[in-house]
Amino acid sequence: MSATFDRRMLEALICPVTHEGLRYDAERQELISQRAGLAFPIRDGIPVMLVDEARTLDD
Repeated sequence: MSATFDRRMLEALICPVTHEGLRYDAERQELISQRAGLAFPIRDGIPVMLVDEARTLDD
């Protein structure tokens, strides 16, 4: 079963590094922090907001 991300949650989430808002990338199922250069994964509809789990945008 694949859970979907509730986009309303995006209003409450901030980047743990910059404390700024995030952009939702539906295709890659990630939350993007452009300023931090990080993409946080969404797994089973749950954002994983750990820097250690984030992908750098250079990847």
